[in-house]
Amino acid sequence: MTDPAAPPPETPAAKAASIESLEKQLSLLWRRARSVNHNLTRSVHPDLEPAAYGLMSVLLHDGGMRLTELARSIGVGKPSVSRQITFLESLGLVQKKDDPLDGRAQLIELSPAGLAKMRAANAARQEAFHRRLADWNEDELATLATLIAKLNSDYTGL
Repeated sequence: MTDPAAPPPETPAAKAASIESLEKQLSLLWRRARSVNHNLTRSVHPDLEPAAYGLMSVLLHDGGMRLTELARSIGVGKPSVSRQITFLESLGLVQKKDDPLDGRAQLIELSPAGLAKMRAANAARQEAFHRRLADWNEDELATLATLIAKLNSDYTGL
């Protein structure tokens, strides 16, 4: 005898349809997130590109680091990061300091102006996110966070 409360057995077609639906929703979310990111980027500096904003976000959250570490942390080549850092430095948003562990190397970190602008942008993003999720209950938020963490984990190493 089958349990009437049990979910129906999973079929390959049903799973494929669920994955397709999820992909559509994630694509929509990513497009919206890119739009928000673009606006935040412009709030830091009108000439800033989203890629440079991403580098600044890493420096905000992880602190100063060498160029090679920064490139590795976002998964792009050192020359691309070097160009972005040169541009950010020209805007006064990042600065280079001698690495105390290796005098031949330099650490890249946010300048005081860059730190202030990124903190303001981060606060605005968090405030907007809190407004959007104000009607969600704690269980929904925890479930979503757990599932996104699982998805992010599945992407590790790609």
